[in-house]
Amino acid sequence: MKKILSLLLSIVCIVTLFTACSEKSSAEVYFLNFKPESADVYKEIAQKYEQETGVKVKVVTAAANTYEQTLKSEIAKSSAPTIFQVNGPIGYESWKDYCLNIEDTDFAKLLSDQSLAIKGSDDGVYAVPYVVEGYGIIYNDAIMKKYFALSNRATSITAADQIKNYQTLKAVVEDMTARKAELGIKGVFASTSLSSGEDWRWQTHLLNVPLYYEFRASEDYNDPTIAGLNAKEIAFRYSNNYRNLFDLYTNNSISEKGILGSKSTSDSMAEFALGQVAMVQNGNWAWSQIKDVKGNTVKEDDIKFLPLYTGINGEEKQGLCIGTENYFAINKNASKESQQKSLDFLNWLFTSKTGKDYVTNKLDFITPFNSFTEQELPSDPLAREVVRYMNDDTLETVPWIFTSFPSDVFKTEVGGSLLEYVQGNKKFEDVEQKVKSMWKSERK
Repeated sequence: MKKILSLLLSIVCIVTLFTACSEKSSAEVYFLNFKPESADVYKEIAQKYEQETGVKVKVVTAAANTYEQTLKSEIAKSSAPTIFQVNGPIGYESWKDYCLNIEDTDFAKLLSDQSLAIKGSDDGVYAVPYVVEGYGIIYNDAIMKKYFALSNRATSITAADQIKNYQTLKAVVEDMTARKAELGIKGVFASTSLSSGEDWRWQTHLLNVPLYYEFRASEDYNDPTIAGLNAKEIAFRYSNNYRNLFDLYTNNSISEKGILGSKSTSDSMAEFALGQVAMVQNGNWAWSQIKDVKGNTVKEDDIKFLPLYTGINGEEKQGLCIGTENYFAINKNASKESQQKSLDFLNWLFTSKTGKDYVTNKLDFITPFNSFTEQELPSDPLAREVVRYMNDDTLETVPWIFTSFPSDVFKTEVGGSLLEYVQGNKKFEDVEQKVKSMWKSERK
């Protein structure tokens, strides 16, 4: 009997031990990261957090343009992400059944402007933006100065910052193309990446500009993003302006049009970093890609921004496209302990000295949180340019209304249509029709 009781007690202890281990593992923080360019930094952050707190943070990074697909797969697992990202109001609509109301949490209260949060029908806070970003045309001022020093140039302006509209930009770019041998470059613009999953700079970021101006002029305009969300169909009124800049890119590129379908964003950033081109469309997040290219020749002081000029009236007062599509949400189906640990991790990242150092100096984020002082903003050249444009009261920021685009299917179809246009298999009128028809069908 004593032996039996001893055996039973041993079994109970083993079961208890396994149960405790199981509970401990189920309370881990699992962060599904949206940004491939930040993957290594987030892993380093996770290791540092575990060293300081003893809490393990699992970081998984989705490949470029596969986040929604990865999230669908991961969220269905028993060990689902506890921290994930939604892509603005449209993204929230897709994932609202998984988003915890974090209105009363310390993390949500860090927002400097509470109107930036994504709210549900009950006015609760379900997702919080964690970075403000800006994009436009990045240029290498050293190459631009070399151009403006040419005595035989065909333009009259004397510096890149005097470019204030599409007409001037076009004149400068085409003259630089004619003199690229003198300038020591292979093309004015880096490759217009149109391979599958790499066309987001055109079917999303560039398309943002003409549709912003369309929604801004709509009769029920209050907020351009809301106007976009309410739009059952679009006129694509500024399609010719969209074509203006897209054609300028492809006609003055380092790469022939026929190979753009095989080009990636990494290719174009490398071309810029190596000094082979003078300009590239991208955002402030590109600094990490530029500085890490082996053989990089571009100096920090020479990296500047121009707005996306397309020829729309009044664009002389247009600034950069500034906003966010990056919102953190907490999985409401995770255990309460995992939810709290996840919130604790985010709070540490954006309030502790160690966390803020990573955010500012390695992630290079411009954050919307009141826990950061002006001195704690990123020091990288592109982030400084975004802040400079944000603080210029003479310019009008173009908000990120692409968060109101109907779906990823819409963007993918538009990208595919642009590739066919570049390859000569479609006319631009076909691209225009695709934008309008896909908006209408996807919005349904």
